[in-house]
Order: sequence, then structure tokens, then C-alpha cells
Amino acid sequence: MSKLLNCLIKKDFSCVPIWFMRQAGRYLPEFRKLRLKNPDFLKLCYDSNLATEITLQPIKRFNLDAAIIFSDILVIPNALKQKIEFRDKGGPRNSSFNLDIFLETKEKEFLTTLKPVYESIKKTRNILEKNKSLIAFIGAPWTLIIYLYNLKEQPDQTKKITIKNKEEIKSVLKKLDTFLKLHIIQQKEAGAEIIQIFDSWAGLIKEEDLEEYCFTPNKSLVNFCRENEIPSICFPKGLKNNYKKFLKEVKPDAINIDQKVDPIWAKANLNDVCIQGGMDPEVLLKGERKALKESERYLEIFKNNPYIFNLGHGILPETNPNIIKKIVDKVNSITR
Repeated sequence: MSKLLNCLIKKDFSCVPIWFMRQAGRYLPEFRKLRLKNPDFLKLCYDSNLATEITLQPIKRFNLDAAIIFSDILVIPNALKQKIEFRDKGGPRNSSFNLDIFLETKEKEFLTTLKPVYESIKKTRNILEKNKSLIAFIGAPWTLIIYLYNLKEQPDQTKKITIKNKEEIKSVLKKLDTFLKLHIIQQKEAGAEIIQIFDSWAGLIKEEDLEEYCFTPNKSLVNFCRENEIPSICFPKGLKNNYKKFLKEVKPDAINIDQKVDPIWAKANLNDVCIQGGMDPEVLLKGERKALKESERYLEIFKNNPYIFNLGHGILPETNPNIIKKIVDKVNSITR
């Protein structure tokens, strides 16, 4: 069993597995070189050979415990026939949400679109060393709704969102739940061993709506993973102290904290679960000494807990790969 699976399943804290969100990305010169030749991001996600190559780039550089498949949470809306545009500035957007087409999309059409993703997973698993885990992922329903309706484009992106068309949203949530589960099982069958569920915009949900738009949808997906023996990691970014409520209701195998969560509070309040991440990606831009010092702080805080070293969000494009190597070597030198 890999170090990561051992931590997730057995809650073993004798060693600390390490991987990074966006570990295959723009901070790597080899990725930037490949990206220049392939400007269409979505097309790149659907090229199984190139997606496999990108997935393995950080594994070739660093002694990480897991690869995460190169894809995007928005392949789901795309496979549900929505016109997702990946822009250089302003982030992704849905050029025109068509509810009827979205709801009428059949499973066969959906899986045909996503077939290259499953091929990438198969190819990666065949190349990846057996002692390293392969992570696949999905976006949680609320976060996908944010992109489907372009709700992130409001002037104040920290303001809580009021949902007005609640009946329509219910039908969208139901469709997403069904097709996300389909995507989960296909990724597992292709060779992925772990699913991370990204609820990247959970912090925009009003307190009174958390049950309906965050806890219940995530719980449905986590229960499905458990029924199918797939360890799950949830990342409900921005929930602050509501991480505790989320954990109590959803019960994933691991929970990724973001950089706004005090790790000492997390240790005291998030019990009987693997804790993942938390360190601010901005720290990696402040030089080797500060990055290593902050890494050591997180390792010390969670030394008696099952802990997966990661960040509070993805690696930033400006990050020096040498800093990543130093942190990986530091974590790998630890035996408890």
C-alpha cells in the first residue's frame, strides 16, 4: 500500500505523504514549453498522450507520493454540452448556459467526450511506479454552478451569493450529482485510486444555504466513493470555522484546509480524519528559508496526526521549482 493510501485508510502518521495541488502546471519550464505549442487548454486536457506527459512531469522532478491527473473540473460542464471558454485573463466562463441541453445530455454522449481523460488515467497508471498513488478529481456541484452561471464575475468576489432561481438550481444539482458519480466510477475503473473533491467556491455560500449547496451535495459524493471503496479528500475552500460542521456531516477520509484556516485550530477541531495541506502558497515566493521554516511549522503542529503535506491552494506560477524540491526532500526525511 502506498504512503498516501496508508495515511488515508489506516490513518497512519508514522510518515507524511506529500503531493501538491497544481503540481503539474505553469511553474515548471517543461510545462510552459509544451503549453506554448498547445494554446487550447481544453484540447490539451483531451489529448491523452500530452495529459499523461504533463501529469508525470513533476513526478520525474520530485520524489512525490502521488500524481494527480492533468485535467480540469470544467470538463464536466463541457461534457454536458456547455460552451466553456478558458481565457488568459478573467478565468473560465460559460459563454451561454443552456439548461435544456444540459439536462438532456445522455450518459453515452457524456462518456464519449470524457473518454480521453480515462485514457490518460490508464496510461499514467501503467507508467507510474506502484508505490505512488494516482489521484483523480471532480469539482463539487456548487463550484460547478458558480462557473455554469458565471456567478464568480460579480464585482465583489468575496460577497456571499444569493440564489434566486432555486427550483432550477435543484434540477442542475441533481443532474450534476448523477454525472459526477459516473465520472468518479469511470476514473476509478481507469486506474485512479483516490478522488479529491474541489469545492473551491464554498466560501461564497450563505450560512443558511450551506446544508443545501455544500454539505448535502458533498456528502452524496463522499458516500458514493465509500460505497465503491474509493478514498476521498474534500476541499471546501473558504469555509473557515465551518470546516468543523462540514467534517461532522460529510465525513470524508481526508479534508484539505486552506491557508485561511489556523492549523492549530484545525488540529484541535478536525478530529478522526486525515488533514491535508494548509500552507499558504504565497510563502513559497518568499525564499527557501521562509518556505522551509513554514513547512516545519505545519509538520510540527500535525506530528501526532495523520497528515498529508500539501498547500492551502495550488502552486503559484511564479514558484521556483527548486523550492518545491527542498520541501519535498525535507518532508521525505521525516520518520516518526
